Amino acid sequence: MLIVMDSHATEDQVRAVCEKIESLGYRAHAMPGAQRTAIGVTGNQGVVEVATLEEMSGVQEVISVSKPYKLVSRDAKPDNTVITFDGSGATIGGHELAIIAGPCAIESREQAFVVAECVHRAGAQFFRGGAYKPRTSPYAFQGLGVEALKIMAEIRRQFGLRIVTEAIDHESLDKVEEYADVIQIGARNMQNFSLLKRAGRSRRPVLLKRGLAATLEEFLMAAEYVLSEGNYHVILCERGVRTFADHTRNTLDLSIVPAVQRLSHLPILADPSHGTGKRNKVIPLSRAAVAVGCDGLIVEVHHDPDHALSDGGQSLFPEQFRQLMSEVRQIGAVVGRSLAQPADADISQAATD
Repeated sequence: MLIVMDSHATEDQVRAVCEKIESLGYRAHAMPGAQRTAIGVTGNQGVVEVATLEEMSGVQEVISVSKPYKLVSRDAKPDNTVITFDGSGATIGGHELAIIAGPCAIESREQAFVVAECVHRAGAQFFRGGAYKPRTSPYAFQGLGVEALKIMAEIRRQFGLRIVTEAIDHESLDKVEEYADVIQIGARNMQNFSLLKRAGRSRRPVLLKRGLAATLEEFLMAAEYVLSEGNYHVILCERGVRTFADHTRNTLDLSIVPAVQRLSHLPILADPSHGTGKRNKVIPLSRAAVAVGCDGLIVEVHHDPDHALSDGGQSLFPEQFRQLMSEVRQIGAVVGRSLAQPADADISQAATD
């Protein structure tokens, strides 16, 4: 059920409707838009008695939502969700493409700072790095844990980069929530419903990666779990699905980008690093992802990928990342998207001035 408020409805009227919904034993989700506020109703097992709600001040109409994903749907919010970050000009879902870059795993303070400086200079506004690594082999490098989170917090202070890192269970999510700006839920946990609910109770934005074999509806329903708990700041991420193809690690399904954007107001990124698993395919697929309309990229970068402890074969060298940023900036302009200027350009301009 969706309650659409009049464009002139006051905050008090919106609050009164929410309180009425709660008094009926349901949950109210107020979602302000550019022209109106919509209030989603969840928790009902059947048809909601709408007569009293329709007559309340400020209510324009009451709509039954037929899709299984209620809050994720454009029926609930026709305007695109734009996620902002306090103390930063960085956004996800806005006009400017969001570029998230960094190593697959934080291996040491020196390694993290070298890569952070590279991606910052190239124009990235977000830094990714794994503190907790869910690996196929129990003998593979599992991450540095809290030590890595502290290193990334230092990186934020020095370079102003927003931090994106993965939580793999409830315990790690508590720590990630404390140190990071965005909580990543990886592909293996896309349908870990207990973890999704916990992320939904966080105040941090959640970056949700598509599962290895998830359909579009399953992907959106996973996001619905997070929104249903009250966290409306969710970023979707296409990171490749498993197919019969053997020329890539996964198959990056860019067709899901316009499909998601037709059905949902949530921003969607592409991960060409995991989507291909091959360094030489990351830049071409990044160009394609921006051209198809994604809201940004999450890319792995390492200053010495041949000796990386995790996913070195899909990590770009710093000079390759600079090339990616240059090419993506040009393609972004064609599709009406902008990209932050590289920090090097600011330095050069200051020297000229």
